[in-house]
Amino acid sequence: MIVLVGTLLLSLPIATRGPGGTPISDCFFTATSATCVTGLIRYDTATHWTVFGQLVILGLIQIGGVGFMTIAIVIMAYTKQKIGLNQRLIMQNSISAPQIGGIVRMSKFIVLGTLVIEGLGMVLLSVDFIPRFGLGKGLYYSFFHAISAFCNAGFDLMGSETGTFSSLTGFTGSWYVNIVLMLLIFIGGLGFFVWYDLLSKRLRVKKYNLQSKMVLSISIALVFLGAVSIFFLENGHPMFQGLKLSEKWAASFFQSVSARTAGFNTTDLSIMTEGGKFVMILLMFVGGSTGSTAGGVKTTTFWVLCVSIFTTFRRKKNVEAFGRRMEESITRTASCVFMTYLLLTTTAAVLISAIEEVPMMTALFESVSAMATVGLSFGLTPRVTMFTKLLLAFLMLCGRVGSVTMLLAFSSEKRVTNSRLPLEKIQVG
Repeated sequence: MIVLVGTLLLSLPIATRGPGGTPISDCFFTATSATCVTGLIRYDTATHWTVFGQLVILGLIQIGGVGFMTIAIVIMAYTKQKIGLNQRLIMQNSISAPQIGGIVRMSKFIVLGTLVIEGLGMVLLSVDFIPRFGLGKGLYYSFFHAISAFCNAGFDLMGSETGTFSSLTGFTGSWYVNIVLMLLIFIGGLGFFVWYDLLSKRLRVKKYNLQSKMVLSISIALVFLGAVSIFFLENGHPMFQGLKLSEKWAASFFQSVSARTAGFNTTDLSIMTEGGKFVMILLMFVGGSTGSTAGGVKTTTFWVLCVSIFTTFRRKKNVEAFGRRMEESITRTASCVFMTYLLLTTTAAVLISAIEEVPMMTALFESVSAMATVGLSFGLTPRVTMFTKLLLAFLMLCGRVGSVTMLLAFSSEKRVTNSRLPLEKIQVG
């Protein structure tokens, strides 16, 4: 419903610069990309859409990033409406809360925290943007990019300043802007439940919940490993041509953070080495954390699968981490999520490669970017056929809603029986 409303608003003549409007299929694609906080675009946001169109896109990003159920429950709470058990259960699943108790209080915390962080991000960005673009445009750009970065959307308005589809390539050497945007992206990708845990327990790391410890450790590790890999793979190659050492490191760290799953870029990704492209695909595939504004298979899924390997090597019966045992079904769920993402992205990549007649690496990059709701592209999206547009839109929806949710939505309910089939052992590996 949100996507359809966004499509109708973007199809209005007032939303598009110049006569003729925008084709309905492209309006649908843009609305899907904004609601799923992806960032894949058919047209440059700054030069194609009017301020009205840009604000519609920003509204879709905010709803998609924070979550429709979160906003709805907060509105219901402040208007004194009754919030039923069903709404509370949906809300619990949408933010990956451990229990249903206090879910309304958590919803208020999420909305308030989002507004505070985005407001702070806007103020920090305006320090650079106002002297650069002027007061009015500087404030508007700060407002737009703070929301887009925090919600991990990847939409930008720099096309009118540095050329269409240029993203943030004009800020390669600006450590200040890079750091502010990286912090917004990183905080948005941690997950609402992790915020609550960090604020309530502050620096008492030992008292953090297991999920918070897992999210923080794997997120920090991926940022540094990704940055180091990109730096050494691209150093001496065209993407870093003409950049100073500090600018190379700034670009490496920014792309490592942005690949999970913001979609901004400060360098030309189309001239990356094959190794660099593959590292970006891996970072996009993992994505952010459960219950956050980010997509991907999620850091907790990746962590569980990695720990499961060591559990098998050590011949342990239970999956353990940080002195805690995880529930037995967690490995099965993680494997389901991983395989669903893998099958959907690779199948889509094969189809895109065949239909658009592009290299497999380019097609895989585009499909993973859509499924992981990243938005990075080698420039393929603006020129794809109708079938590929619909395929990418489907991947974006799957990535934002969640692979397990999509599978359950299309599966038929079956009565659970207490009996079990006879056991027969097989060998694997």
